[in-house]
Amino acid sequence: MTDDARAKRTQTLATAAKAKSQAKTAAAEKAIRNLVKRGESITFQAVQREANVSHAFLHNHPDLRGRIERLRAQARPVPAPTPPADEQSTLVLALTSQITRLKKQHREEVEALRDALEQAHGENLDLRRELARRGGNAPVPQARTIGPC
Repeated sequence: MTDDARAKRTQTLATAAKAKSQAKTAAAEKAIRNLVKRGESITFQAVQREANVSHAFLHNHPDLRGRIERLRAQARPVPAPTPPADEQSTLVLALTSQITRLKKQHREEVEALRDALEQAHGENLDLRRELARRGGNAPVPQARTIGPC
């Protein structure tokens, strides 16, 4: 291979890589604009998903990285000052603890139902295997009429 052909191939690859990088940068910028327009939070993951680019690509481009970090910081809400302990706070705490208790109870009930379903699936599988072992298509007994005695 000649040096001239090698240089031409190298130049072609470099041009293609640059074009690909520019396309990804444009896609990331468009994704950021779309997320802002829709009012969604700006995070690396959201931009990555929207633009279909890698996380490393966003972090390796200082302009994109800085813009995402600024927009992400702007979107974070400022924590509200803690209200004084009064009747409303007591009510909120009581309701919060009740909700927490109900959520825990719900999770436990769902887990119990999942366990029961899993056990039923296992029993069903065992019965199917037993049926197949016994011949698979065993005839279902017919009801017979008993005559007078």
